[in-house]
Amino acid sequence: LNYVWPNIFEDSPHVINATCDAIEGLMVALGPNVILAYTIQGLYHPARKVREIYWKIYNMLYMYAADSLVLGYPVIEDENENFYARTTLELFI
Repeated sequence: LNYVWPNIFEDSPHVINATCDAIEGLMVALGPNVILAYTIQGLYHPARKVREIYWKIYNMLYMYAADSLVLGYPVIEDENENFYARTTLELFI
């Protein structure tokens, strides 16, 4: 994964497609939460070019493994007006 990930910023369409295919394979082999950990850090990057490719990878993850990503999302503390508890999920864990 560490050898594949830096290639997401390449300009050549062939390299981008090959990298996305490799990330899909790694998603199957390592699990989507490992790829999500790499992806979350760039979703709100200040540079538009960085954000675009990270959102592309996140959308790919969401299409193929939406149910598996729930476990990888960060836990958010409850606030006075908002409650973020995942009680049904916590029952199964």
